[in-house]
Amino acid sequence: MEAPTEFYQGQWPEPHRGRTRAILKAHPEIRPLLGRKNPWTFVIILLAVGSQVWVAGAVSQQSFAVVLLAAYLFGAFATHTLFVCIHEAAHHLIFRGVKPNLIAALVANLPSLVPTALSFRHFHLKHHAFQGVEDLDADLPSRWEARLIGSGFIGKSFWLLLFPIFQALRTSRTRSVQAFDFWARLNIAVQALFIGAVYLTLGPTALLYLLASFWFSVGLHPLGARWIQEHYLVLDHEQETYSYYGPLNFINLNVGYHNEHHDFPSVPWNLLPEVKRLAPEYYDTLLCHNSLTTLFFRFLFEQEISLFSRIVRLRPKDAARWLKPGLHLPEEDILVEDGLGTRIG
Repeated sequence: MEAPTEFYQGQWPEPHRGRTRAILKAHPEIRPLLGRKNPWTFVIILLAVGSQVWVAGAVSQQSFAVVLLAAYLFGAFATHTLFVCIHEAAHHLIFRGVKPNLIAALVANLPSLVPTALSFRHFHLKHHAFQGVEDLDADLPSRWEARLIGSGFIGKSFWLLLFPIFQALRTSRTRSVQAFDFWARLNIAVQALFIGAVYLTLGPTALLYLLASFWFSVGLHPLGARWIQEHYLVLDHEQETYSYYGPLNFINLNVGYHNEHHDFPSVPWNLLPEVKRLAPEYYDTLLCHNSLTTLFFRFLFEQEISLFSRIVRLRPKDAARWLKPGLHLPEEDILVEDGLGTRIG
């Protein structure tokens, strides 16, 4: 089987709104989970940030090889967990109110050095609303990107190695997303102060450790297989969202429960397994991944998988209302449309 050289064209609506509606009708006991907050996530943020700063200080006098090894074996996991916490804050699932969640994201972003947390939320929420729409979904590779990388081992290794750069370049394609607001500027200022403080107190090697941890956490590392796991057509050419149910969910806060998250983005990470437990007939029948490491090597070595192994679709007719600024809760729309209530939480 040859690798695709064009995206698969989705001739059907994205799958999640329909499944959300069906699950809420079949399992009204899931509704109390919607809009719940988990402030313990902020404790995890503080512990992960503290551990990263401590390890950065501990390796500040070590060799380049030791720093990179520490970043690959420990720092990448801590940083990826913090990225998941940023994701939770983007959905306002840590605290009640917008500002406390944005402040939590600012804190979680600190060890990553690159100021991405407060702009990420804009692009990510549009990914939920416009899954597979090329000019609005920054999770989708650009066509030039997919052609450049191809389907060979070297190209895909290069792509994972430089994934943060490719991800940043995609944002220019999603022109309808206004991401550079006051909070994004504040994010840059806070990161600059943090970088200066680490440099003055712990030295440049500590900064190298933190930067390497960030780079490995989203790139050429088994954790980088998460980007393949979520929406690449590795197991089937029609199922476009996949969950991962392996052991790394313990470290990375159930981020693998991706179908469950897309169906119910207002449910915090600790309750996603409960969604699956309450509606097994909807999730146990879906294909899933059980090992990110296996997927990592499959992606690199199998010629049949390319960046074109994704589904794209046209803008929905109701796109205008989803482009309005602010948090939009698909489950709330469904509840209103079906006469089941008007608020979540």
